[in-house]
Amino acid sequence: MSLSPEDTALLASLRWQIAMGADEAILADAVARAARVAPPPAPPPAPQRQAATATASPTPLRKATPHGEAAAVLAAGANSLEELRAAMAEFTGSPLRETATNLVFSDGILGAPVMVIGEAPGAEEDRLGKPFVGASGQLLDRMFASIGMSRARDLYITNILPFRPPGNRTPTDAEIALFLPFVLRHIALARPRLLVLAGGVAAKGLLQSRDGITRLRGRWHQVSILDAKVLNAMPTLHPAYLLRNPIAKRDAWADLLMLQRDMNDGGIGAGAKS
Repeated sequence: MSLSPEDTALLASLRWQIAMGADEAILADAVARAARVAPPPAPPPAPQRQAATATASPTPLRKATPHGEAAAVLAAGANSLEELRAAMAEFTGSPLRETATNLVFSDGILGAPVMVIGEAPGAEEDRLGKPFVGASGQLLDRMFASIGMSRARDLYITNILPFRPPGNRTPTDAEIALFLPFVLRHIALARPRLLVLAGGVAAKGLLQSRDGITRLRGRWHQVSILDAKVLNAMPTLHPAYLLRNPIAKRDAWADLLMLQRDMNDGGIGAGAKS
């Protein structure tokens, strides 16, 4: 009986395995390895797979939310700081309003040349309804006093968020975006000559940047206001951060000296970079 080429090759392989001592089955039951094995099932037809890929939608861009649109409308309708404060108190689009004790609007002197914008109220600010009145506020006052400025004469102060986040947590990107129309309208109505952005939340929110505060500080930037006006802005370290990291006070001191120099020279923000 003649064997086919395939069977001849299989028989030669079996003889070689026996010669090497592989003469027992590994499993409890012998497996007929020479038997014909059915091919695996074919994958789904290509046209079906292509159709599924074609119907997949790309990740949509973030669109303005109804609450965001309501905030923009309320902010745009305010023609004075008193009206803006009332509009912010009326705004119900954020749950922070329900957990906070007070709306924290502003402090300092109206018409001041420098507007300081912080991040969010802390526990003491929430209790008193004023920004920068706790330990970080006391440090802020001492910092500006070192260059001959005070909130009673030279500073107008507010925050990105008017309500305290629970537990003093960092504001989320969504919360910053939600209240940004109010902040921009606040700047437009306060009419400062320049901005000091205290901390990463204020700096990244108003500069629309993903860089951290340590990369943004130390140089002038520009902020576009709603009425198409452009203001020079100096990002600097938040006083609360300085309380936790005293060694960083030298960087904040350098920022204050730059502010003082440019104000005394009458060239605030000269050569600003965006």
